[in-house]
This record gives sequence, C-alpha cells and structure tokens, in this order.
Amino acid sequence: MKINTVWAVYFSPTDTTKKMVTTAANAAAEAMQVPVKHWDITLPAPRKAGKEFGEGDLVILGTPVYAGRVPNVILKDLALLQGNGAIGVPVNCFGNRNFDNALIELRDIMENQGFHTVAAAAFSCEHSFSRQLGAGRPDDKDFQTAFTFGWKLGYQVEILLKAMRENPEVGWTYPSVEVPGIPETYGGYYQPRDRHGNPIDIRKVKPLTGDNCNGCGLCAEICPMGSIDPKDVRQFTGICIKCGACIKKCPQGAKYYEDPGYLYHKTELEEMYTRRAEPEVFFME
Repeated sequence: MKINTVWAVYFSPTDTTKKMVTTAANAAAEAMQVPVKHWDITLPAPRKAGKEFGEGDLVILGTPVYAGRVPNVILKDLALLQGNGAIGVPVNCFGNRNFDNALIELRDIMENQGFHTVAAAAFSCEHSFSRQLGAGRPDDKDFQTAFTFGWKLGYQVEILLKAMRENPEVGWTYPSVEVPGIPETYGGYYQPRDRHGNPIDIRKVKPLTGDNCNGCGLCAEICPMGSIDPKDVRQFTGICIKCGACIKKCPQGAKYYEDPGYLYHKTELEEMYTRRAEPEVFFME
C-alpha cells in the first residue's frame, strides 16, 4: 500500500474548516511528496454525489461543530463516502467553546465507512454566530499547528505503510485513533439555555434581510442547504442551520438576526468563552 493522493474534503460554510483542512493536507502531501486534491462538500450537489476512495488515498475530512456534534443535516451525505481501505483523518473546527463529541462521532463515521483513521484534530475558529467569539481565528499560531500536524501525519503514515509493506502477511491490524468523547450515543446535542436554566430553541429562527440588500444573490449561491430563494433572497425555501455563511459573506452586510433567543444565546457565548481555546491533535499510538 502506498499513498498516491492526499484529499482535502470539507463542509465549510464560512471557510474556516476549509482553511484548516487545506493547510494540514498541503503539509501532509509535501511531507509525502504526493499531490493534493480538494473536494468541497459545502453545497448540496457535490455533497449528495458521494465519492469512493481507495487504498492509495489519504483523506482529511473536516466539518464544523454544531451543538457539540457533527452537523446532523449532513449525516446522510457523509454516509455516501466510501473509504475502501483509505487512510482517514477526521478534523473539527469549533467556535471557541468546545468540540464535545463531534470528533469521536466523525471518527466513527469514517471508520464505519471503511476508512482507517490514524490521526485527528480539533481547531478553534471564529464562531458562526459571532465575529467576537474566537475573533481572528484561525490565526498564524493555528495555521502553524495545522501545518505541523499535517507534516507529522505524512511522516507517520509513510513509516506505517513501510512497515506494512515489509510485513504484508500482517495486514491492517491497527486500532483507530483514540479521541476524547462519549462513543455510540455521543451524549446528545448541546442545548442553549437562558440564565434561569430554561431551554432556548432557535432551530426555526432564520436571518432577516435589511434594506441595504442589492439583490446580488450571493447568499442564495452559498447557502449550504440551498434554502434561500435566488429570485427573492428575503424568502427561505428550506431550513436554516445557522452556519453564518449568508451573514458573514454578504458584501452589503444585509443579513442579520433579531430573534431574542438567538441574540441572548450569542451574547451568552461571547461572555462565557472569552479565553483562548487551543487546538488539540491526536495520533494513533
């Protein structure tokens, strides 16, 4: 077995996951002297197309963390990825709070789909709800961590595969990479609450559109759920997952929220998680 291609695969509405996965993939490919290919599964069409990988592939798969888990709206689409013995690396980006059980969930998804997971990483990035929470992340220090992670990954995979080639009768007997979290049930989803402990339900909340909207249609093009009507960007034809893409990428700054529960939760997160959450990386023993 020999790696021929490093794949950077990412669901990344606001591009932070894309940046970290790409940085790690480029470093791994450089260490192994093989090419990098990118597959952006943010939009519905490529995500629902599925893809088969094989033993010559090293696949770094990244998703953001939503409510402490892999975004549930893409679980069926991730099930369309077939590892077929490819080496897999799950990567999460979280909004300066915690990655909770998202990394172990993504690892298990990859293992169940036929990938051999040998490493994993979680990076703190700017929160999708806020420009203040995790502001400026990923920064230079984060990129350096991602690059070092990727370089070490490439180096260790080369050593691992060399050992397997020298002992072909052994085959793949290595366990999956160990990461923190609750396996199997994954502990449910993070539930926002007000100061009295009452649950805040923002699942049906959707952004509004200000009078400064010029109707360019960019928000409809980049919505990962395809939920914004391109003929009238003030209208939603599907669900909103609060990814922040239409708000943070609008050239006019025309998208915004005014739901009290959403704004309370956003402010609470900004006030509670002012410390700098650091990346965490994991390698197979």
